[in-house]
Amino acid sequence: MSGTVGTAAPGRVARIKRQLQAGAHTALEPLVALLSRLGVRADHLTIAGLVLSALSGLAFFEGHSRSGSLLLLLAGGCDVLDGELARRAGTASRFGAFLDSTLDRLSEAVVLLGILGFYLRNLLALVLHPERALLQISSGLDPLTWAVVAFTAALALVGSFMVSYTRARAEGLGLDCKVGWFERPERLALLILAGLLKVFWAMSAALLLLALLSFATAAQRVAHVHRNTRRAGMDQLGG
Repeated sequence: MSGTVGTAAPGRVARIKRQLQAGAHTALEPLVALLSRLGVRADHLTIAGLVLSALSGLAFFEGHSRSGSLLLLLAGGCDVLDGELARRAGTASRFGAFLDSTLDRLSEAVVLLGILGFYLRNLLALVLHPERALLQISSGLDPLTWAVVAFTAALALVGSFMVSYTRARAEGLGLDCKVGWFERPERLALLILAGLLKVFWAMSAALLLLALLSFATAAQRVAHVHRNTRRAGMDQLGG
């Protein structure tokens, strides 16, 4: 009974994701058609997404979390549209998919590095200006909190890369690995929501969730590959 429930939950999540993706594709079709008529190419949107992500990371670093969230939302839109535009124009290619995936990793990294930099910047300010540290302590905020949240942001960055790496490595071995609850769209949505709320606890909680759920998703993929290689007798590499 427990095995049935355990396998049903991931299937339900995957089904909901497919339904949401289908709805998004339908909603975006008019915009994709317009961009195609205007001569916009998928690569243009991929690069635009990277630039917007870099600007988002800079906004987060400067403490403008709402601006960072809005820029990140636009970057996510570019990420969705570039694939749709490539399919519509018939220009989808292996290199295009490789470039898109590579720049996605870089885009996510610059955003998380911007958030990490914000917390380190504030921690450094407390070291240089002890009176600020005393003021924060008197208001109930321990200066160590900045270091803890910065470390959590670093863990979130590592976790996001682990999610991508486990899938890429599995596919490099010829295995399908499109499993996991917490992929890039969910990570972006969490950061966007936390930034829009613009309160200390929201981003702290978002980074903690991002780190935990990313590592959990990577573990899901490791278990998935282990289960399928054992089942197919593929757990021995040729010499």
